[in-house]
Amino acid sequence: MQLNYSDLRAGARRRLPRFVFDYLDGAAEDERCLRRNAAALERLQLQPTCLRDTTQVDTSIEVFGARWAAPFGVAPIGLCGLVRPGGDLLLARAAATAGLPYMLSTASNSRLEAVREVAGAAPQWLQLYVMGERSVAEQMVRRARRAGFGALVLTVDVAVSGMRERDVRNGFALPFRPGPALLLDMLRHPRWALSMLRHGAPNFVNLTEDGTAGNAASQAAMLARTMDRGLTWESLAWLRSLWDGPLLLKGVLHADDGRRALQRGVDGLIVSNHGGRQLDAVPATISALPAMLDAVAGRIPVFVDSGFRRGSDIVKALALGARGVFVGRPVVFGMAAQGQAGASAALDLLAAELQRTLILLGAPRIAAIERDHLVRADADG
Repeated sequence: MQLNYSDLRAGARRRLPRFVFDYLDGAAEDERCLRRNAAALERLQLQPTCLRDTTQVDTSIEVFGARWAAPFGVAPIGLCGLVRPGGDLLLARAAATAGLPYMLSTASNSRLEAVREVAGAAPQWLQLYVMGERSVAEQMVRRARRAGFGALVLTVDVAVSGMRERDVRNGFALPFRPGPALLLDMLRHPRWALSMLRHGAPNFVNLTEDGTAGNAASQAAMLARTMDRGLTWESLAWLRSLWDGPLLLKGVLHADDGRRALQRGVDGLIVSNHGGRQLDAVPATISALPAMLDAVAGRIPVFVDSGFRRGSDIVKALALGARGVFVGRPVVFGMAAQGQAGASAALDLLAAELQRTLILLGAPRIAAIERDHLVRADADG
């Protein structure tokens, strides 16, 4: 029975070899940021208002002209094909069925055109990494525009990859050369191993225009997140020359960067610490959110991700003023255990918790959630 995030995580852990589970579950260095995300959300409590009519509850919102069934979506998750063959497609279908947005990662293992096709009218965004060879990003942006992606999301917190110690200890790198311990671990998970044998090892198929895997160096560079460290604020003009739709920055934590983004004509921000997977010493995103909201003063939408596990967590971010929340691990854990049905179950859990929280809070629609509904745990002494 899957009733919460812990159940979803346990299901994934049972099915996946340790190195795959650790890739999803782990974070940088001592993983303090991972824990900090959860602790900061826990310190915020919700204060209900009573005797409100909640007979009808509307959780939908509108973002860049598209309707979302609820104020959350699926965050970009790289190497989904290592979790399950066609994992990107499974997540995209689950999100589309729920009427929620899906953000496809540059490090995806399914062609972006195929992923876009399965979504139908549901919103999809493309998350972009800019590697040292900018032509890789250029061809992806052109293809995303032709395919009808609704927004482009430039990730800005990966100038160098975070030190993910679990991956290093597991020997997880490309080209993949498993040692005896890894081979034994894979044999202990026969369903996963058989699926990989049938479908083959996943490749980063969007790095080339024709869908070929590209050379081994580019595949390894993608896994190691060897990015263009010369990317600056001035580089946004280059992206604008390729993309005329909504452009967002993901991985923004400093309020000054929010103000700079406004000056550069960015259309939205995602406050993110990469799920604790980059710099271990950064603050929790829920802690960085208020200053970012103050910096942009409502002129562009601000979203947030990293550490959101419950529908009530999402409501806390909305009460602070976030436009929406992106979730990653809960959905990919569900997909790991039960495929598309598991991803849908995870999204349904969050949607049900969100609606229940709104009813108990006395807020029948998203616009009725206010900052006064929040109280810090240390405020009650």
